[in-house]
Amino acid sequence: MSKELEAFIEYITVIRALSKKSVSAYKSDLVALEDALQKPLIKLDTNALFELLGRYKNKRTLNRKLSSINAFFDFCYKSQFVEEKTKLKFSKIPKLLPKFLPFAQIQNALALIDRSSIIGLRDYALILFLYATGARISECLALQRGDIEGEWLHIRHAKGEKERIVPIASVAKKAIDAYINEAKNEKTFVWQNYKGERLSRIFAYKITQKYLGVSPHVLRHSYATSLIAGGADLRVVQELLGHASLLTTQIYTHIQKQDLKETIEACHPMAKEKL
Repeated sequence: MSKELEAFIEYITVIRALSKKSVSAYKSDLVALEDALQKPLIKLDTNALFELLGRYKNKRTLNRKLSSINAFFDFCYKSQFVEEKTKLKFSKIPKLLPKFLPFAQIQNALALIDRSSIIGLRDYALILFLYATGARISECLALQRGDIEGEWLHIRHAKGEKERIVPIASVAKKAIDAYINEAKNEKTFVWQNYKGERLSRIFAYKITQKYLGVSPHVLRHSYATSLIAGGADLRVVQELLGHASLLTTQIYTHIQKQDLKETIEACHPMAKEKL
């Protein structure tokens, strides 16, 4: 490891106080590049570097490497190790539209659940809860009995410690009540495994995968997509999802655009006729 790289690692560890995981990621990226180039990064040959980076076909991985390199050279410039500041451009990553399920597919899956057992009641209620509230799986698993107040859900353990209150559909509340009544225990957390212990993320994933073939997060996307398709205001959806920024919520507007496109293709005469 070059002395400049050692200084950078010390800087992000002591001065910036980054997490051990972040420091390890920076170190791993930069040391690997120095080893591959067989010279200090500060004396890099740009062509050789780009040739090396060209091996990374995954653009997200490539951008992580570029981020590490840019952070290192920004440090070197500010520390006067180099006279010119080097900044490499990131690779453009196409936006991935969120995967979602149509309501009919969710209904069909729910109809197949055997609710004659406590496990069936739980699985049915869990899927309904996720789709009816748009809650993150971490928020769902943290649900306590007192968090449901009438037709409202108080999400106390939200991302970024930001609490919010969202309405919960009566059909979902009835399913949860039926499950709790059948469970017949006084434990705080709502979702439990067959041993009566708090349900884990892995187990929740297995439940949605079993009936729907997707992760729990896809139900959150499905919730948001249904709202947007139904004409809900984007800022209302932002509030319901607990997004800090409206930019995060805007990804769901692809539904509106797709609906407009399909409407034009189905209804406008110029979409069918050739002039």
